[in-house]
Amino acid sequence: MRRFVIVGTRAMSKGKLPLNDLGGGAGRMDVLIRALMAALLTSHGIRKNVEVILILGGGPGPSRRIKFVGSQLIGLHAEERSIAGQIAAVIRQPMPPRGHWVSRNPGIFDGGGDLEMTLKEWNHPIIRLDAEAPSLFAGEIPNQEQSHSDEIGFIIGDDKALDTARGIPRSLGKEWLQGNACITIVHYLLDQGIPIQL
Repeated sequence: MRRFVIVGTRAMSKGKLPLNDLGGGAGRMDVLIRALMAALLTSHGIRKNVEVILILGGGPGPSRRIKFVGSQLIGLHAEERSIAGQIAAVIRQPMPPRGHWVSRNPGIFDGGGDLEMTLKEWNHPIIRLDAEAPSLFAGEIPNQEQSHSDEIGFIIGDDKALDTARGIPRSLGKEWLQGNACITIVHYLLDQGIPIQL
């Protein structure tokens, strides 16, 4: 399973999501939705081997987590406003207790908690993407004897710097890229079997 946690430092955790102002009043929810689409969607379907957790840390109140499980999702479309509507329906509901997940729709789960709680729940290697870290990949051409595990997690931030030292810091290049672009590159590397450096 490939797992991505996408941290929204200002993203609304409850209330009425302003669908006409995802980039402002919703706390840069547009950035999270683009990353979510890059993680889960292919040209003609949904990646079944992917889970995405959005961390909504912008309040009001404590952080909230929304988990999207690719193998269970039905009706997720590659359209930002449509996905925003699904998130809006979740954050109108009372927030579950920390550490508990409640099913809101097929493949969409709602829970209280934050980034640190999420990372403690994962029991596989975790990569924190950071342009100033060593490269994620060695640039080697894979051969039939080389392999890598698809059990891996990635931490992606929004337009603010990540406030965590957790995970193995790795870079996709010297330039800071948008989260959705990073996810696309990560999928390409893993899909091609290119060895990554843990």
